[in-house]
Amino acid sequence: MRVVGFALAAVAVLALLVGVHRYVWRRFVGDTTGPGSPWRRAGTAAAYVLPLLSVGALVSGRAGAPFLLQQVLAWPGFLWLAALLYLTLALLVGEAVRPLLRRWLARRSAAAPEPEPEAVPVSVPASAPEAAPVPEPEPVPESAPGAPSRRLFVARAVGGAAAVAGLGVTGYGAYGVLRGPRVKRVTVPLARLPRSAHGFRIAVVSDIHLGPILGRSHTQRVVDAVNGTQPDLIAVVGDLVDGSVADLGPAAEPLAALRARHGAFFVTGNHEYYSGAAQWVDHVRELGLHPLENARVETGGFDLAGVNDIAGESEGQGPDFARALGDRDPGRAVVLMAHQPVVVDEAVEYGVDLQLSGHTHGGQLWPGNHIAELSNPTVAGLERYGDTQLYVTRGAGAWGPPVRVGAPSDITVVELASRQA
Repeated sequence: MRVVGFALAAVAVLALLVGVHRYVWRRFVGDTTGPGSPWRRAGTAAAYVLPLLSVGALVSGRAGAPFLLQQVLAWPGFLWLAALLYLTLALLVGEAVRPLLRRWLARRSAAAPEPEPEAVPVSVPASAPEAAPVPEPEPVPESAPGAPSRRLFVARAVGGAAAVAGLGVTGYGAYGVLRGPRVKRVTVPLARLPRSAHGFRIAVVSDIHLGPILGRSHTQRVVDAVNGTQPDLIAVVGDLVDGSVADLGPAAEPLAALRARHGAFFVTGNHEYYSGAAQWVDHVRELGLHPLENARVETGGFDLAGVNDIAGESEGQGPDFARALGDRDPGRAVVLMAHQPVVVDEAVEYGVDLQLSGHTHGGQLWPGNHIAELSNPTVAGLERYGDTQLYVTRGAGAWGPPVRVGAPSDITVVELASRQA
């Protein structure tokens, strides 16, 4: 039954992609170029090649393709997915503009005075017989409503504006990812935090997503940004990688330079379980990070706990709140590292003061934030659930398209505040 459901979903997605590409081709190519035009041939070829590159980028990693091939496919394939989204949205806005532009052109054409033809004198001999009058054909103005020239002008004007808007948004979103995450700061008061821990600073990093696009240089940007905040503790809350240790080990090496007075800690995200979680847990330990696999440590006047991601349940390594929190001193404040915000209900049940999560990317590509709201209690920022506060970072990288729109990447410095201070 599950296989049938997956097959139906795959067919629906494929049909949607075909329909969207057909629509984009029609508006950008079919309506703006003539048959046999070199631009038409180039646009038609792109309409076949670009979606194939996108499919290749999506499946090459899971299919075990050589990492070099994954890199070759990833840049054009994933960037096209983001560009397709914003080109389509821009064209849909253009559909509302199109009739208005036609109406304006028609009114302008009607208001323009028609030039009168010059009279040419003709001498007719007296002996010549009188010629029968020849009826003049009725003129058809080229700019009349529905004339090809007007349709072509409107198609090119709307298509050109949509291309500038869609590609401009995509380019700016890519620049935001490749320049590296920005630092955010938030203060969180905890009722049970002792005065000695007032002002304790945790640098929260999530969703770096090292892979075929974001590599070693991106890791270095993240490390530099984190160390620049001079935190007391670093919390890496999952989705560090999209690939194996063999392919991405060198890209992760700069993590060894992370510095914090109380150390750097790590919990798994769902993408670790797609990439060989056990190998990555061992590797980050070699780099100096401390994995918290359903475990807890005492540090800085409070307990720091971590649970495995939900995706680990398929391997018998899912979150175990009883193991991580069951025997703790209830008088101490506890901060929980958990990749996905959806486990906040269990955090409330176990008396967690603050849960630190990622996973959502803040939606990454607007209007993706509205879709993320359907499956996550909090998409980004700080919210309270009972006596538990949940903070969700937008993440320091990007999955799939290296593009963010309306959800800039961040590293968050959470400063704990004691109410006894």
